[in-house]
Amino acid sequence: MTDFVGVASMARWIADRGPAAIMRGMVDYLDSDFRRWPEFDKIERIASHTPWGVIELMPISDPELYAFKYVNGHPSNPLRGYQTVTAFGVLANVHNGYPVFVAEMTLLTALRTAATSAFAARALARPDSSVMALIGTGSQAEFQAIAFREVMGISRLRIFDTAPDAMAKLVRNLTPLGFQIEVCGSAAEAASGADIVTTCTADKTNATVIHAQFPPH
Repeated sequence: MTDFVGVASMARWIADRGPAAIMRGMVDYLDSDFRRWPEFDKIERIASHTPWGVIELMPISDPELYAFKYVNGHPSNPLRGYQTVTAFGVLANVHNGYPVFVAEMTLLTALRTAATSAFAARALARPDSSVMALIGTGSQAEFQAIAFREVMGISRLRIFDTAPDAMAKLVRNLTPLGFQIEVCGSAAEAASGADIVTTCTADKTNATVIHAQFPPH
């Protein structure tokens, strides 16, 4: 028997549990899985690049379970009335190859991405970090802010996006949740004085987001 979780069921589960609690649990799972890294049969993601975006398959397995995720990234989709990212995933038993779970993963991708950032920050950032710069303020930035507050206690944000409407939406959505938000005029301004800098940009170009500024000798 294969269980299936569709978009409506996934959204209902997230609403019931709350994204903060889910991402906190994801960080614990990530910690556990990275500690058993050698147990996984790791395969580089299979990517198909086109002028419109990228479509990827992400397979991995351990001695018990095999899984893959299908995900796309199309930066111009919002201008055409589509989501930037969509995803679904399959989980199967290794011993007989039977799929046991199929799930919508667009929302889970947003949660997992933010949880992984917070997990990395917990290991790498100073424990007393209190201010985060968010470069790019689309939907993923909101998940990042919630995850970092849950894991690192971050509640002060310095934000920048090339789209003023995106910044206004983030302020509108996160201010009622208790975040202190400063809107900045550039990525460099947002990063100045921040303990943690997180980029949430959807762009296929090899772009420099922040330029290093070295004082004169």
